[in-house]
Amino acid sequence: MTFSLRLLSLLIASISIADAQPYPSKPVRLVVGFPAGGPADVSARILAQPLSERLGRQVIVDNRPGATGTIAAAQVAKAAPDGYTALVATQSTNATVPYLYSKIAYDTVQDFAAVVYVGYSPILIAVHPSLPVRSVRELIALARARPGQITFGTGGIGSTPHMSMELFKAMARVDILPVHYKGESPAITETVGGHVQTVAASMAVLLPYATAGKLRGLAVSTARRAALAPQIPTVSESGLKGYETTSWQGIVVPVATPRAIIQKLNGETVQALSDPAVKGQFLKLGVETVGDTPEQFSEFLKSENARWGKLVRQLGLRAD
Repeated sequence: MTFSLRLLSLLIASISIADAQPYPSKPVRLVVGFPAGGPADVSARILAQPLSERLGRQVIVDNRPGATGTIAAAQVAKAAPDGYTALVATQSTNATVPYLYSKIAYDTVQDFAAVVYVGYSPILIAVHPSLPVRSVRELIALARARPGQITFGTGGIGSTPHMSMELFKAMARVDILPVHYKGESPAITETVGGHVQTVAASMAVLLPYATAGKLRGLAVSTARRAALAPQIPTVSESGLKGYETTSWQGIVVPVATPRAIIQKLNGETVQALSDPAVKGQFLKLGVETVGDTPEQFSEFLKSENARWGKLVRQLGLRAD
């Protein structure tokens, strides 16, 4: 056998051995499309440690912020489908923002395979104390009396808080003006300072301001009251019957990822989420863990795309 043939044989053998290596054989990247400290990032970091222990390989949280998470989503959609690159999917990246742009580098349904629904948390709607309202009913009444005069701060166009308020406006038939900031923190800061009158944000982030009296918490967005603050009513019971939305996170991978790898990631994540210590960490943030099957999460993603895509088209919202 010639040297070149022997070399070719060794290369083929090494590839076969690599292919036969059990998954995972190297670190797994969990890509987050938002800056450190946000709900998606914090959820990813809570999950990374127990998942690393269960997989026997480090799970690295990789923040790739920009364009409301779409830069990160596009990168993961085009990544090698080998289970070593996964995306923390959110309502923004995988159900809303793609409908706001005329061109986007991925398809929310066709380019990803669902792995697992991690969990969800309420959005809290709050107002500056100077606004003379103490309930959702009163906010709706005031907004109808002052069309286009009340403002609300958001963490960015297409973000979950933004779309939660757009849904609120559509259902309540009121005209409240959005003011977009680069993240929840500046939106909250500006509301506390009285520069905008209303804000919607993840409950865990916003609740301390309401507790301290810097803002007045009106209602939570979920169908049931939140365990984190059961004294705060839901939007639905406060005057806007049927209103419900959540801030959710899940895990998706490139669509061609082998089924066995998806099942492995799903099984280990579900086991990690069932750990009481892990559940407790999530509950401190107001996050209810789910941990369903890939098929169930896939159906959820389709329903979220249908819901928010319809609202974006109905309202004629655009981000470009």
